[in-house]
Amino acid sequence: MNRTRTFGLVAALIAFAVLPNFLKSYGVYLMTLFCVYLMAIFGLNLTVGYAGQMSLGQAAFLGIGAYQAAIFLKLGWPIFIVLPVAGIVCFIVGLILGFPALRVQHHYLAFATLGFNILVYLVMRNEEKVTGGTFGIPGIPRPSLFGYSLDGALPFFYFTFLSVVVLALFLWWLLRSPWGRAFAALRDNPMRATSLGINITAYTLLAFAIGAACAGVGGVYYAALVQFIEPAPFHFSASLTMLLAVIVGGSGRFFGPVLGTIIVVLLPEWLRFMQNWYLAVFGFAVVALMIWLPGGLLSIPERLRWKGAAK
Repeated sequence: MNRTRTFGLVAALIAFAVLPNFLKSYGVYLMTLFCVYLMAIFGLNLTVGYAGQMSLGQAAFLGIGAYQAAIFLKLGWPIFIVLPVAGIVCFIVGLILGFPALRVQHHYLAFATLGFNILVYLVMRNEEKVTGGTFGIPGIPRPSLFGYSLDGALPFFYFTFLSVVVLALFLWWLLRSPWGRAFAALRDNPMRATSLGINITAYTLLAFAIGAACAGVGGVYYAALVQFIEPAPFHFSASLTMLLAVIVGGSGRFFGPVLGTIIVVLLPEWLRFMQNWYLAVFGFAVVALMIWLPGGLLSIPERLRWKGAAK
């Protein structure tokens, strides 16, 4: 990363960190929600954009992490135990779900993960003794950090924001390691990757598992943010929204999830002043992006360079 990009990234992070101090409580909530979804969408971008495996089950992992957090936080478990437990459980479930990826590809795999999401949703809705069913789990406490309460909107935002930065740094390192290059090879040409000695089975499973763990960790923050969990936010439509964020931002581009999450989480809120028309405008904007920018928003600089070279 050159100095200009580094300076721009640091400036954007500082601006994002300072902005909540000038917003009302709902604005701070939206920015925290943005951070929560960004964790899950970063993981989905690893699975879809880098490993080339289509997944429509990310909301299920978000829900698994959220319900674990709801149960364990109410039992008084510290956040630094709840977070790794949620990540490990979702990592293991992701490994199990990854096995269909060894036999099916593309839209067949999408249907397999979609079925998994529906199954998890039905369990959340019907197993009332564990999940509370449609009544949900209320009264989820905000965690404390070394004795400092994160109950306020701003303290919890900064905790979530720093967690996203740590997760992003981990994924940045991962994607520039030999593992990340193996994921890219798996996406671009599986047969060639096999000829180079890359274990297709292991890396496919690893991509699913890490992507699932990211969503599980995000689910912990979601439960602590809303302080009430019920099945609706983890419907398969939420998985479609996350996949839309990956594609709109730029699948396989590291900062694509950031722009994509802005589009699917914040843009609808910015358009609410249009009242009954805001969803129609949002839908039209997404369709227009897919038609004119199939490579996502981050493909704009490349398209401009190609046009400049063609002249």
